[in-house]
Amino acid sequence: MEPSLSITGPEKTQLNLWEKSGLALAAIATLFMFSFAFQGEFLSHSWSLAIILLSYALATGIYSYGAYAGQAAGIKNDHNFFTSLTARGGLGWILGIFLTGFYVLLYWYPTVLGLHSEGENTGIIALFDPLSQWIKGAPASQWFMYGTLYTIAILYLGGKFIYKYRHNSYHLIRTVSVMFFQLAFAFMIPEILQRLNQPYFDFKMIWPLDYYAFFDWRIQELTSSGQLGIFMLIWSIALILVVTPILTYFFGKRWYCSWVCGCGGLAETAGDPFRHLSDNSRKAWRVERWLIHAVLFLVVAMTAAVLYSFLYDSNHAVFNTTGLAIFFTLILGGGILWVLKDQKRFEELDPTAKKVGMALSALIVILLWEASFTGRYDLLFIPGHQIRSWYGFLIGATFSGVIGVGFYPIMGNRVWCRFGCPMAAILGIQQKFFSRFRITTNGNQCISCGNCSTYCEMGIDVKWYAQRGQDIVRASCVGCGICSAVCPRGVLRLENGPDNTNKAKELRALHIDPKGVSYQP
Repeated sequence: MEPSLSITGPEKTQLNLWEKSGLALAAIATLFMFSFAFQGEFLSHSWSLAIILLSYALATGIYSYGAYAGQAAGIKNDHNFFTSLTARGGLGWILGIFLTGFYVLLYWYPTVLGLHSEGENTGIIALFDPLSQWIKGAPASQWFMYGTLYTIAILYLGGKFIYKYRHNSYHLIRTVSVMFFQLAFAFMIPEILQRLNQPYFDFKMIWPLDYYAFFDWRIQELTSSGQLGIFMLIWSIALILVVTPILTYFFGKRWYCSWVCGCGGLAETAGDPFRHLSDNSRKAWRVERWLIHAVLFLVVAMTAAVLYSFLYDSNHAVFNTTGLAIFFTLILGGGILWVLKDQKRFEELDPTAKKVGMALSALIVILLWEASFTGRYDLLFIPGHQIRSWYGFLIGATFSGVIGVGFYPIMGNRVWCRFGCPMAAILGIQQKFFSRFRITTNGNQCISCGNCSTYCEMGIDVKWYAQRGQDIVRASCVGCGICSAVCPRGVLRLENGPDNTNKAKELRALHIDPKGVSYQP
């Protein structure tokens, strides 16, 4: 029992001996690793890397035991709002600045980390040379170093997540899933493929998240790599046209965002302590809708420009440009007539989706007519390679990396997934309009505690739906299930089934509770 009766917040929490020991060991391992940045070599690189990775594993296990051992069944998020690291305090800002600075060095100044294109690596990157030589038979790059640290973070902190959420089978299964896909599909298989002189290929990466999947150089690389390369290209197309729509129809976007994706895997494991920092205000929701659809628009336009140029140059001319321009113009015109014929159907669509859809359709037509009259295959007279460069810098590096992970302690663990990921945008559209997945609610049991809204990493005001007994069918929901897990009354359930929202509204209009009981308004 707490000795204080204050209602303004608990007393300052003290770490127990296990937690202090785990943090101390992690700090020593980090200091040892960064000592290599100053050419400190106490042991060989192989032994040093083994000691560091083992130390991180022990530190995670010791801290997790101290933090969660002996807790009763149920998910605990104690003191998150009163700890400096997880409440935007001094430690949170220090960690955010450190992560942001690391990503800046990784993307644009890898030589500071010890990367050398000619000669042997030095510094921190050289520490990973033995592992790189063992896996792919080549010295480490900054991306191999990053991939190793990224995978270790998901594996180790995934173990911490499993121990914390060990009373919930759904979280155990999905966490093991993201750990497996990260280790096998995102890290080991692509590196082994390079050892076999095959293209680097992540079989779980899907366009448009894998925005360079259909770049000219990528298509040429795959088509020139024999049958395996052709299979990779076909697999990429099948993921978009077949696998993604089917799985999203049955399971919603959670099958990817919470079970497979590496970005989501890091957010759910390393980012778990920061999930409550996601802004669930209406203003943030408006920014989210515009920003994520703008990124989707940009990546589609960029891919269209690059792919268009590849298909219609002198070596790959298979279509008549003017004919395609006329064809797409007729399609756009037919769509406008369809809208004018059924205005109600148009009004039911999401406003942002309507604007983005119309702009994208118009852009395709403009691109085709531009090429038809000028013979150029650019986007609004901007060269495709220039658009690629802008997107890679602004979205591929700055947004998804520097901001997406560096801002965990400031804006929550799903900054990239919520505001920038084009894959999440496409899956969200499919989930909202064509999926059987939804979070069902039992409004009669809701006590308005607000736990669900507080710990929703996507900033959804779940309580608003729970109070009204409405199913939650939101494009942004990644189906992590935390809202259901932290609910003390079992109000929320993740289910796959038909949408009963409209039926519930009709029953309420007749003064009949959705459960079948008449009432007076």
